[in-house]
Amino acid sequence: MAYASDESMFEYLNVVSKMFDSEAEGYEFYNKYALEKGFSVRKSYVEWDGSNKYIILRKIVCSRQGFREEKHMKRKMEDRKRRPRSLTRVGCNAKLVITRQEETGRWFVKDFIDEHSHPLAPRDLSCLLRSHRRISDEQKADIADMKKCGIRKYRIMDILCFQYGGFDKVGCIKRDIYNFCHANKQETISAGDANTVIMHMMARRERDVDFFFKYLVDEHGHLKGLFWADSQSRLDYEAFGDVIVFDSTYRTNKYNLPFVPFVGLNHHRSTVIFGCGIISHETSQAYEWMLRTFSDCMAQKHPISVITDGDLAMQRAIRVVWPDSNHRLCIWHIQQNIVRHLHDDDVKEEFRSFIYDTSFIEEHEIKWIQFLQRNKVTSEESWLHQMYQMRKLWCAPYLEGRCFLGLSSNQRSESLNSVLHTHLEGKMSLFEMLEHYERCLASRRINEALQDVEALQSVPFTEENASPLEKHAATVFTPSVFKMVLWSIDAVSKCQIREILDGSEDSTYVVSKQERMDKKFGVRIEEQGGLLH
Repeated sequence: MAYASDESMFEYLNVVSKMFDSEAEGYEFYNKYALEKGFSVRKSYVEWDGSNKYIILRKIVCSRQGFREEKHMKRKMEDRKRRPRSLTRVGCNAKLVITRQEETGRWFVKDFIDEHSHPLAPRDLSCLLRSHRRISDEQKADIADMKKCGIRKYRIMDILCFQYGGFDKVGCIKRDIYNFCHANKQETISAGDANTVIMHMMARRERDVDFFFKYLVDEHGHLKGLFWADSQSRLDYEAFGDVIVFDSTYRTNKYNLPFVPFVGLNHHRSTVIFGCGIISHETSQAYEWMLRTFSDCMAQKHPISVITDGDLAMQRAIRVVWPDSNHRLCIWHIQQNIVRHLHDDDVKEEFRSFIYDTSFIEEHEIKWIQFLQRNKVTSEESWLHQMYQMRKLWCAPYLEGRCFLGLSSNQRSESLNSVLHTHLEGKMSLFEMLEHYERCLASRRINEALQDVEALQSVPFTEENASPLEKHAATVFTPSVFKMVLWSIDAVSKCQIREILDGSEDSTYVVSKQERMDKKFGVRIEEQGGLLH
């Protein structure tokens, strides 16, 4: 016991004889001492010099010093909105008081009490006490990067524990990570969400001289429209921009602004992203601004064909900005509207038949008139009549011979938005949404690179008795496109010519599938310069 007393006295003398170059150094010393002993500290009373410029005295106390205010203790349970927190202050007297010498500017220990009125934490747990938890600058950078990569906050803690060899080596807990991420987000928002996005775009353009972005603000400085595309997206559009798919039915941010990705198909028939836009209102003027901005970005190259949802404002904008582009409505959205607007199963099936009807236009028109009369569709306000008015944008006979790369709906945009919705939160700021979009874009490009490697290092398998056409196709097409060639070859082999109609400039072959001889298809062939079209 005497030995312990001597040891305590030696420790006491060692502390009170300390000198520090600054108040911060004194705090760090006492906090490290507290870590070894098993308690947490906090800054308390402070004194300033006569000019109120310099601190001349600082009291640092045990975090369990004092008591909870009496007014909080006496409140009745029925008056409380939530259950009171556990008591942490027990009137502990342990403290370190340091003061500044005016002559030297150094700090010395004025008072030191090391007696606690509560149990001390063991060394392996004291690292979890409040004053010993701190996220280092290196950890902050790592956490921010992991957050940008879409890693959830609770997973970030697991990764840090693995990296540092245990929770006691990390220096913080999960709550600290949540608090840091929240504070970091608040800093971004306080700087102005839209302004932060614009600054990010400017920084991107400094790194990528071909990065394009343009934004539109109203008279009050509020963001009305934004479009951006990096250099790779612009190159992709130059190569694969014959058909564009876009859809504005998604709201992926806390402001409920329409998010409009412009997508298409690459040489692997995988989704490729040409650019992205955000608009404040779904009006014809807003869509016209976005389409014109897209055209400016892509050197005024207009797409051959466009697939969109049934938004009327978007249809008007396409007619104005891209008058020569083919436009079709998304079949997926039409199918959804069939379920929503039609309730008779027979009517539904007959209406669906118009989507894939392969008859000639004259015959198709007769079918429409009979359908409308049979179902007594007279009101121009009815959905069926509106779809009839727009039939040239979605019925197969009117779209024959137009280039849509085999696409009949905006499933490419749907697929992209499905990916975007993964880990997407409704309260995301614009900047967070932009970061999430860039992660999805990077993931798509990694997949394309892997497909490029596969196509470069392999050739699709063909049978020994395969046709010369099939063998040649295997050497010139990517595996994904080659599968379509095989499907076409197989489909042709199952057809029979029923009739040949010769015209002055072209010929029409009437064919049927072997399993459906009652159904006829018209194949129109025109010869130009020795080539068949």
